[in-house]
Amino acid sequence: MEKITFLNPEFFWLFLLMPVAIAWLFWKRNQQTATLKMSSLQGFKGSESLLAKLKPGLDVLRILALSLLIVALARPRTVDISNKTKTTKGIDIVVAVDVSGSMLAKDFKPNRMEALKRVAAVFVDERPNDRIGLVVYASEAYTKSPVTSDKAVIQEAIKSIKYDNVLQDGTGIGMGLATAVNRLKDSKAKSKVVILLTDGVNNAGFIEPETASDIAQQYGIKVYTIGIGTNGMAESPYAIGPNGQLLFQMMKVEIDEKLMKNIALKTGGKYFRATSNDKLAAIYNEINKLETTEIEELKFYDYDEKFRFFALLAGLLLLIEIGLRNTVYRSFI
Repeated sequence: MEKITFLNPEFFWLFLLMPVAIAWLFWKRNQQTATLKMSSLQGFKGSESLLAKLKPGLDVLRILALSLLIVALARPRTVDISNKTKTTKGIDIVVAVDVSGSMLAKDFKPNRMEALKRVAAVFVDERPNDRIGLVVYASEAYTKSPVTSDKAVIQEAIKSIKYDNVLQDGTGIGMGLATAVNRLKDSKAKSKVVILLTDGVNNAGFIEPETASDIAQQYGIKVYTIGIGTNGMAESPYAIGPNGQLLFQMMKVEIDEKLMKNIALKTGGKYFRATSNDKLAAIYNEINKLETTEIEELKFYDYDEKFRFFALLAGLLLLIEIGLRNTVYRSFI
């Protein structure tokens, strides 16, 4: 009887009439009982037969039957609810990540690149209904993962981001943005978004950032730009030592914020500045809230009617009561 609901609970008000029904049955039983007045009962033994003792049970059966009928009228039933979500308007997102050597600066813990990877992985987990792609760039750019709904592929791509010699060092913001736009230009999604992250100024590549932003605007692609790096100085790599390890020294953090703001403004996006791990996480969280996906939730209700049990039990009790009254107690005084 768990999780039972009632379709017509207003019928429970009929229980207020039960005292009236009980009083009426008691009055009727007294009217139907024969009486004999005698001056003295000394010659009679005061023993009462078992049938006489059980006769009031007929009225109890009738009251129980009426109660069960009221419950049946209230339509008890259980419901099993199953949910199914359907994405009605999805978003295609490409994350463009600067992987130049300066991303190993230690003003973030343990460094800018690792901090970004952690935040990006959380961001992907929180976008289960969208397609996401990944582009990495330094002086050149390439697609590390095409736009896909397979989150395991994206997570693996993010995990494998690292600084190496595959791309010549430098910061080609225009190259990274143009490559990201190229992955989205033919998308049929309701919304197309690029999240472009860098920690420097554009100093490489053969595509100017302004040109790439014009192309993004032409294809209706919104660009959120993020400048990553603390204000002032940061411990950054400047050379490779004889043992092949990177050498670090305090260097001034330079981010072309004017360029990043212009790209965001032109495409309808927004510029953010991340100066710490927490700030970077907050920025991705804000972008997550700004770009919401419309979800249609379908609920399926499976009702199992329970009134038949109560109605049948009430009918059985009435049959027993009527049967006893017209057989065993038919001529009973």
